[in-house]
Amino acid sequence: MDKEKQNLMISFEKAYETVIASSFRTGSETISFTESLGRILAQDISSDMDMPPFNKSTVDGFACRRADLDAELSIIETIAAGKNPVKTVHHGECSKIMTGAPLPAGADCVVMVEETELLPSGKIRFTGTYSKANISFRGEDIKNGDVVLKPGKCVTPQDIALMASAGCTTVKVSKLPVIGVMSSGDELVEPHESPGLSQIRNSNSYQLLAQAQRAGCSGRYYGIAGDDEQATYEMVRHGVKECDILLLTGGVSMGDFDFVPSVLERAGIRLLFSRVNVQPGKPTTFGVHPDCLVFGLPGNPVSSFIQFEMLVRPLIYYMMGNEWKPFTCELPMHVSYSRRSSDRLGFVPVLITEQREVLPVEYHGSAHISSMSVAQGIIAIPPGRYMIEKGEIVSVRQI
Repeated sequence: MDKEKQNLMISFEKAYETVIASSFRTGSETISFTESLGRILAQDISSDMDMPPFNKSTVDGFACRRADLDAELSIIETIAAGKNPVKTVHHGECSKIMTGAPLPAGADCVVMVEETELLPSGKIRFTGTYSKANISFRGEDIKNGDVVLKPGKCVTPQDIALMASAGCTTVKVSKLPVIGVMSSGDELVEPHESPGLSQIRNSNSYQLLAQAQRAGCSGRYYGIAGDDEQATYEMVRHGVKECDILLLTGGVSMGDFDFVPSVLERAGIRLLFSRVNVQPGKPTTFGVHPDCLVFGLPGNPVSSFIQFEMLVRPLIYYMMGNEWKPFTCELPMHVSYSRRSSDRLGFVPVLITEQREVLPVEYHGSAHISSMSVAQGIIAIPPGRYMIEKGEIVSVRQI
């Protein structure tokens, strides 16, 4: 990327479009349905039977004919769940029936136990004023051959129950992208080490690995390259061979040691942008390799966290065939909020009060990682706006 293009700043919307347009599918694999929670379906799931498979009672009660509700009824058998009826219900008769048991022939309704009276003769009498059918009819939920789940669905516990009911015990799902994470910067040491003068612990890499894990992906940590161009190059070259998405943090700003963009190009990565008109996260870089998509994320932890959520997480799902949309809600501001500069799209971490109002968290800049620990969402302030007034409705994106 030449200097002119490298210094060109694009909008966040354009950056998002560029990232999604560069994606590729991860392929598929077949696994047990019991292991599919959180995975993205890559096939139709069809039922191999009607559901329910027979007319069944939805209550404990007595199966009878609606025309006989004014009569005293003789009990001809008891039908437990899982047992087939033996007798047909005729005029003046009923069968005692349990919830989920098959409806006997001849009956067209079930009256609840609570709406009946047991007479000294051993017969029962309906004491209610009206009775629903209390029957779940064969195939009223799903018919044999119906598609119950479609490709692109993220599997939930409810979906696993549906697959079990449909007789689908193996399922084709999208393969999980492999996410590689590495950091650069001589100031970084690992969390188990005691930082020396002018050093800090490497929090970004572990944050990003956790974000990848939350998105369902397997992550690989490549370590800290330091401010060494050759070491960074070797680490990047190794990472693009093993990963679908590679994340580097640090070394993407405008300082003397911010050489990551040139290293990426040397490693065969075609850079598509290197600056985005957002705050925080302006020096976010993105490029494509024949085998891998590569992000250079800012070294500040709030910037890297937010840019992962806004650009990388949607990409992960899209690569698996799922057009993921974050949960958002519209709520009023608890206080007025202002910012010093309005030239960029601003992402502000917020929490939601007990009064269901939006409160920006105490936030001292993109290095203030503890602010994100209490944040529940992000709001966006458009370019050109300095302030959001108290009571104004804002869209909160859950994080």
